[in-house]
Amino acid sequence: MGAISADSHVVEGPGVFAGLADRFGDEAPRVVSREGDGDHIIIPAKGQRGVNIAIMGLAATRLDREVPINRKVAHKPDAGRIDAPEIQAYFTGGYAAMRDGLTDGARRGEDQDIDGVDAEFLYPGYFAMFAFQNLDLLVALQKNYNDWLFDHCAASNGRLHGLAAIPVQDPEAAVEELDRVIRKGYKGGVIPCTSPADRPYFDAAYDPLWARAAEAGFPLSMHVGCMAYIPREHRPNKPRDGIAQYAGSAATIQDTLIEFLCRGVCTRHPTLKIVVAEFNAGWIAHWLDRVDQGWQREFGRSPNAPKYESVYEIWKRQFWATIEDDQPALRTRDMIGEDHLMWGSDYPHTDSTWPCSEAVLNEMFQAYPVESKEKITRSNVVELYGL
Repeated sequence: MGAISADSHVVEGPGVFAGLADRFGDEAPRVVSREGDGDHIIIPAKGQRGVNIAIMGLAATRLDREVPINRKVAHKPDAGRIDAPEIQAYFTGGYAAMRDGLTDGARRGEDQDIDGVDAEFLYPGYFAMFAFQNLDLLVALQKNYNDWLFDHCAASNGRLHGLAAIPVQDPEAAVEELDRVIRKGYKGGVIPCTSPADRPYFDAAYDPLWARAAEAGFPLSMHVGCMAYIPREHRPNKPRDGIAQYAGSAATIQDTLIEFLCRGVCTRHPTLKIVVAEFNAGWIAHWLDRVDQGWQREFGRSPNAPKYESVYEIWKRQFWATIEDDQPALRTRDMIGEDHLMWGSDYPHTDSTWPCSEAVLNEMFQAYPVESKEKITRSNVVELYGL
């Protein structure tokens, strides 16, 4: 049997945005085609530049390269150059230039077969859907997305499983949408990896959402880049170095994890399941150790603080993390829980292991027991989502 990717992505089609402009005018995103310049998701109120949809599918260009794919042993292929002709073809050609598997759920299996993958769990490609200030628009967009994603996956003969967007910024709407997508057959959902600035995740307003997700055994994922709106006064005074930002991406979720781990959410909802997606996991063992010490120190100095619990026990009870070619995660798997790691290909994003996933995994796990590979690349995701 092949691997199951616990973290792959869609390239949203125009149907995701259907009808939004009629309701929300120039605030609403929509797809605009430009001759010789591809297809873009734009918000007219913010200008005409927008996001070229090609950026969400660049790994899929790798088989079109004129030179062999270059990669290090047990690592994903190199990212390629933005000016390479196969990449520029996506930027100028839009949806029509893409592999069929990116636009048609019925064809995605062809890309999986090349990669040695049996199935994928799909996250959004358009991360901005979590960051709209207009909450009515945010809720409407995410409902549109969930309906489109359901149809996209239904065409795949069981090889694609979508993860529904949950609009937590409106807690009541979030519970309604959670119930709706559960009825549709979704197995998990996505919430922002940063809580709304005015309402951290330990706020009691979210408790009905956490309780419903826990009751339904419905894992909630927080994916890198899927952030709630950040008010200007909370943004850095100067842009971070791009390499430092990429290397330190885990910092964007660590405050959020404290809200769950140490500020009462996991204590009140001990069966809530949370997935930390595409932050990798080699940092988690050291970080949990520091969090555990920090919580003990806080409780020792202030008896009125939230009662200390073992952070490692909470993590192994309620948290899962996805990895790609993360060697440190494998070396610390006993500390963070081998049963709570899941591999993901990240296809078709630039960080993807596609089309070399099978070889990458064989190299990564060469020094580890067969059982470890089976858990991390397949059975853990089967158990978590009840496949």
